Amino acid sequence: MAVDLLLGLQWGDEGKGKIVDVLTGNYDIIARFQGGPNAGHTLIFDGHKHVLHTIPSGIFHKTALNVVGNGVVIDPVIFKKELENLDKHKVDYTSKLLISRKAHLILPTHRLLDAASETSKGKAKIGSTLKGIGPTYMDKTGRNGMRVGDLELENWKEKYHALTAKHLGMLDYFNIKIEYDLEELEAEFDKGIEKLRTLQFIDSEEFLNQAIKSNKTILAEGAQGSLLDIDFGTYPFVTSSNTTAAGACTGLGVAPNRIKDVYGIFKAYTTRVGSGPFPTELFDKDGEEMARIGQEFGATTGRPRRCGWLDLVALKYAVDVNGVTQLMMMKGDVLSGFDTLKICTSYNYKGKEISHFPYNIEPENVSVNYSKFKGWDEDLTKMTSAEQLPKNLLDYVAFIEKETGVPVKIVSVGPDRKQTIVR
Repeated sequence: MAVDLLLGLQWGDEGKGKIVDVLTGNYDIIARFQGGPNAGHTLIFDGHKHVLHTIPSGIFHKTALNVVGNGVVIDPVIFKKELENLDKHKVDYTSKLLISRKAHLILPTHRLLDAASETSKGKAKIGSTLKGIGPTYMDKTGRNGMRVGDLELENWKEKYHALTAKHLGMLDYFNIKIEYDLEELEAEFDKGIEKLRTLQFIDSEEFLNQAIKSNKTILAEGAQGSLLDIDFGTYPFVTSSNTTAAGACTGLGVAPNRIKDVYGIFKAYTTRVGSGPFPTELFDKDGEEMARIGQEFGATTGRPRRCGWLDLVALKYAVDVNGVTQLMMMKGDVLSGFDTLKICTSYNYKGKEISHFPYNIEPENVSVNYSKFKGWDEDLTKMTSAEQLPKNLLDYVAFIEKETGVPVKIVSVGPDRKQTIVR
């Protein structure tokens, strides 16, 4: 059996958590393959809102196994809080949450390094979530990181103290005063480790490949969005991992020929959290209205999201890089009430009109060209079938399908798992 992927095609916050939750009933295993607690996957059902950061979004389903893959970085402190929240809802995670031994651990000093690095940049800051993600991936590629499997070895404390000492020495480099109580931070970390060790650690690449051979159905869940990919995103305003389809192979240990369908999630408009270029960003009432109706605040940081019209140049780029086979459009309901909608169809890049995503999209190099579309007034949130969707919305979707060459199979019309229309 092959592995299906679910990825965000913009700058994150596309609604991946909801769709994973909707699709989980079709899969035996849900696997996270990259990122860490900088992810915020929001699920709403039965009148309750749940935010997951590291745990796969299939955890609320009774049958699916959930795997945290080797490409993920885990903060034991945040992970413990996630588990305690599941305890409140009486979710039996001990039997269905499996952790890769090769996943790297975020130490308290990783968070301190993240804060020091971002503070030192001043106005050039990249908009880090300050969760220690970047420094952890740096230790991973520097070949001195600490992994979950180390916790099963007798000398793991020695390794921890050696890495911590290295980090404390690095803090001096930034010449930035960071207030912290290491003893207090380590006490929290130890409690997190204790909780983490109650779960089953696995050799995830072996587990998943055996599952494939046993014809188990697997859905790989990405975090952040394609435009935040360390290689293909808007560098340096990116995350520290590969958020694109290729990252699923390295983040889970499955071969490229095991990948089947690639589900690409995008909003009917575009948002971005933190710093970085954003060609279609709106600074007018339309942008304010999108943010208000869409409740555009980061699930992890609470920061307000910047809003703009749909950027088709960027979307087509993400479709190509990921090999997307099905599109899923989120938050179509947010655009109800706009008289005129716009879609960016090309850029003006250094004096030339282009339709591909260029090396640099800073405002001094890029301006946008729009196509206009008639809006719709209908309230989509009560609609339950594709036949009920307004014609202008269907025209909007048809244009996206024509330009990307990929069918839009799902239109989301609200935050609840039930507010999902399959076409």
